[in-house]
Amino acid sequence: MSEVRSVAQRGDLFGQRVREHCAAQLGRRLDVLVAGCAHDEPLALEHIETRSTGADEDHPAIRGVLEERADLVAWSLGDLRSVPLPPRAYDVIQLSFLLERIRHAELVLDRLLRSLRPGGLVLLRMRDRRSAYGLLDRVTPAWLRRLLWRPLIGPGTPGPLPTVYEPLTSSDGMHAFCLSRGLLITDDVRNTSGPACAGRIGGAAVRAMARLTNGRYPASHDEITMVIRKPQHHFARLI
Repeated sequence: MSEVRSVAQRGDLFGQRVREHCAAQLGRRLDVLVAGCAHDEPLALEHIETRSTGADEDHPAIRGVLEERADLVAWSLGDLRSVPLPPRAYDVIQLSFLLERIRHAELVLDRLLRSLRPGGLVLLRMRDRRSAYGLLDRVTPAWLRRLLWRPLIGPGTPGPLPTVYEPLTSSDGMHAFCLSRGLLITDDVRNTSGPACAGRIGGAAVRAMARLTNGRYPASHDEITMVIRKPQHHFARLI
């Protein structure tokens, strides 16, 4: 497994990697699965025809967002261990802020990967359970998150959504997963995008958590951004 740290912003990074992927397939439509429909934006790809399908957990906040999205030709909500995902049907999977809020994350990711064509890309964004934000997010009681969501986060951000943060939702967890499945991580970047970090009170709470853990859970980032490639050759583990 190889790792390349990119200085590109994630939007430019994702667009660049997808354009590189499409360079050898000029004129062919790009089939995209958007897994984690509440937080993502459509890929900005000029002169590339895309067809995007959504899949996510069934949650009122997510359903409300989906009903307003015009970029998805179809979408399914429900238990992601059983929602319809045709095998090898997609060229790209946008996986945005989903894994940290679901249980059985490895099983779900394996199912998503089976729907990805050989050579396809996973554009991953997730909160890092090993960050101060991730720790604060998962130890804050659900009733308090509901109480503080609108005053601290503001309108336009769906939630609060569940917080699970299984071991997969960390750099070590994702690297181990990809190594065991023969997947290639081409880009691995850290960003700060957590809504709580934007406000004065939320940012102070994140910094306080970092100090309380003596920096073991840093406040320097909250998001892990990766581009992951599924192998083309048939000798790789079949997923």
